[in-house]
Parts: sequence; structure tokens; C-alpha cells
Amino acid sequence: MNFIEIAENRQSCRNFDPDRQVETEKLQAILDSATLSPSAVNRQPYFLTVCTGELAKEVAKATTPLGFNKFTLNSPIQIVISEKPPVAPNVGAKMKKCDYRSVDIGILSAYITAEATAQGLGSCIIGWFDEKKLRTLCDLKDTVRLVISIGYAKEDDKLRPKKRKAPKDLYKIL
Repeated sequence: MNFIEIAENRQSCRNFDPDRQVETEKLQAILDSATLSPSAVNRQPYFLTVCTGELAKEVAKATTPLGFNKFTLNSPIQIVISEKPPVAPNVGAKMKKCDYRSVDIGILSAYITAEATAQGLGSCIIGWFDEKKLRTLCDLKDTVRLVISIGYAKEDDKLRPKKRKAPKDLYKIL
């Protein structure tokens, strides 16, 4: 798949197949892609905790407060992304009054989900979760920013039409 094909085929999976496990080499390809993700000043201000097996099921439960995200319970892999504290003053971030760590985590998430799609897998980025529970389950001291559920979509999970803003509302060429 080229990039535009990946972009056209990637969607937030809401219907994971609980009977299909992700092959080790596909997970490794996703993690290899994550290591190539660019970040401001190459700080890579995040840590990935890859949860499989019973831990993945417990992490999935932590993403279902108030009944949201129940589809994660069928996903065999949960990647918990935590944000590392700043290591040293970043002059650019101070001057721009912008903490680029959240931007870097967004780019990282795009790399992970794009590679999952290239590997024929479904993914969903989860921002609603019980952080305290996740930190305990994964033995993390840093702030949890996102969880990415990864697995095979069920056979009947069809690609939904993309609803996007018109190009004129997103960019202009000068």
C-alpha cells in the first residue's frame, strides 16, 4: 500500500475480531515504524507500554469508564502511550509558548495507526480512560496520554465513507 491507500483505508475500528490474534511480526513492524516517528528536537518524549494477553484485557477494561469504548474489550493489543517529563529547556518551545510533547505523541499515533493499516490490522486511538488504573496496571509514573487498540477487524466490518471538510476549508495554495 502506498500512503494515500493507507489514508483511504484507515479508520477507527469499532468491531475487533476477538478470535484473531495479531502475529508477532506485524506487531514488531508497528513498533519499528513508531521508532521512526519524528519529534521536536528528536526528544521522543513518550514511552510505549505494549499490552497483550490478560494485561491487554485489563487495560481494555480501563478504557471503558461510563460504558464508553466497549469495543476495545475484543482487541488483543493495547498500546499505552505515556508522556515523559521535559528533560531540559527547549528554547523553541519556550519562545513559542508551546509544549510540543502532545504534538509528538499525535505524530507517533499516526505512525502507529498507519502501519497497523498497512499490516491489514484495525486500530483505534482512545483518549477516554481511567488513568489511575492504567498507571497501576502498567506500572507507570508518567502521565498516560492515549491508548491505541490494535487487532483484526471482523470480516463484516466494512470501510465507512470518509466524511471530511471540503479542501477549500482545510487549505489554500498561495
